Amino acid sequence: MSTVLSVNVNKVALLRNSRGADYPNLLAWALRCVQLGARGITVHPRPDGRHVRYADVHALKASLGVELNVEGYPSPEFMELVLDVQPAQVTLVPDPPGALTSNAGWDARAEEAILRRIIGQLHQAGIRTSLFIEAAGEAVRAAQQTGADRVELYTGPYAAHYARGPEQAIAPYRVAAEVAEQLGLGLNAGHDLNLENLAYFRQHIPGLLEVSIGHALTVDALYLGVAETVKQYLSCLR
Repeated sequence: MSTVLSVNVNKVALLRNSRGADYPNLLAWALRCVQLGARGITVHPRPDGRHVRYADVHALKASLGVELNVEGYPSPEFMELVLDVQPAQVTLVPDPPGALTSNAGWDARAEEAILRRIIGQLHQAGIRTSLFIEAAGEAVRAAQQTGADRVELYTGPYAAHYARGPEQAIAPYRVAAEVAEQLGLGLNAGHDLNLENLAYFRQHIPGLLEVSIGHALTVDALYLGVAETVKQYLSCLR
């Protein structure tokens, strides 16, 4: 089974916005990544519009030949956007509006009622749903109760502890993956995955369907070029 590389283009949008122009062009960057072998594009539009904007989401959906994954907190504005655009996947994250980045998963047990309602709306529109959660069996079980199709394991702690001991760093993710498989949940992962830790993660996590990678991939492209960077990330996933 191959694992899909979904390239998060937020940091490219941040660079574009810093000069108030359309350079680099976000759509051109996304299409280049697809041409090089990426099979998905991820965006996380935030309320302040500091990187990907709502208009970008519409443009990407209209032009991409691969799956579009839209991440975000399910505010009324976000839900209006995704129900209108109808991407292949919506990944729900618990970020408050001013969060710098996604750094914690849902407490799906405590938020089950609201998540059930939101996921029901997305399913009615034919949109696959994923919940951003911590790597714990109980978190996976709670996510399954919301009706989500997939879970995305928050890999920040794995990346932070990888250098000190890959076996210990991967252990809770193996448990979470096994529980997801038992419950029939699809498995995604993301946050701080890079060329140093990605191959090990892929090799030791059964059933991994998709990884979304943005910051590290964008930084690597500054040094290696986008073609070589995407090639190396795809190699890690084989």
